[in-house]
Amino acid sequence: MPLPEAGKAVPIVDSHCHLDFENFDEDRDALIARANAAGVTRMVTICTKLREEPAVRAIAEAHEGVFYAAGTHPMSVADEPMVSVEELVALADHPKFVGIGETGLDYHYTAESAAVQQESLRIHIEAARRTGLPLIIHARDADEDMARILTEEHRAGAYDCVMHCFSSGAGLAQAALELGFYLSMSGIAAFPRSAELREIFAAAPLDRILVETDAPYLAPPPHRGKRNEPAFVTRTAAKGAEVFGLDYAGFAARTSENFDRLFSKAAA
Repeated sequence: MPLPEAGKAVPIVDSHCHLDFENFDEDRDALIARANAAGVTRMVTICTKLREEPAVRAIAEAHEGVFYAAGTHPMSVADEPMVSVEELVALADHPKFVGIGETGLDYHYTAESAAVQQESLRIHIEAARRTGLPLIIHARDADEDMARILTEEHRAGAYDCVMHCFSSGAGLAQAALELGFYLSMSGIAAFPRSAELREIFAAAPLDRILVETDAPYLAPPPHRGKRNEPAFVTRTAAKGAEVFGLDYAGFAARTSENFDRLFSKAAA
């Protein structure tokens, strides 16, 4: 699926990136400008450790199309102070703070901290409930616990959620969709060996799909193995358009509409 011609950029959203990471220290403003030139009119930069929230907030404040979210990443939760519901709720007063997280479960590298990850996840869910802001979930090698906790908590009180950088199994995808949640496509979905993952996305309703970079990680082809950046969300979107049988502009428009519905505080 071809990208738009040069000079004819189509508006699209990068729903998840990490603009505060040191990988971007030397050219942060330039890469945001490159994203804008590629049609990326809005992006959400994610704070993964609450003590770094001021720096992430400053980036959002400095750029019109940049919004931010904050939480404690599951891989860091054992080494960081446990965040409180009240701390997360207080952040929601900022006009550019649009989501809770990323939070979740990661048993691939940090299975030994599963119990504290689950405690942190439930705290973030309660903050999402109280603020009405969407929860941003990271899930890796924890499908069963992830589906169970999300379902238990949703029964206790509804909240909105996106499964960021979704690359888990069909079972977790179905559980999330049944709760009314969203699945986000990252560069992984564009990798040649990700046919099974693309099938999971293709089986999902189009109105539950977002696109993201997770920059600086997971650059899609032809940039795989290099530093990812928000402009490259167009490459993942081109593959997403192919998956859903749309042209690029149609897919970009639909995923942007989905973003506006979920991240209503950052709506165009």
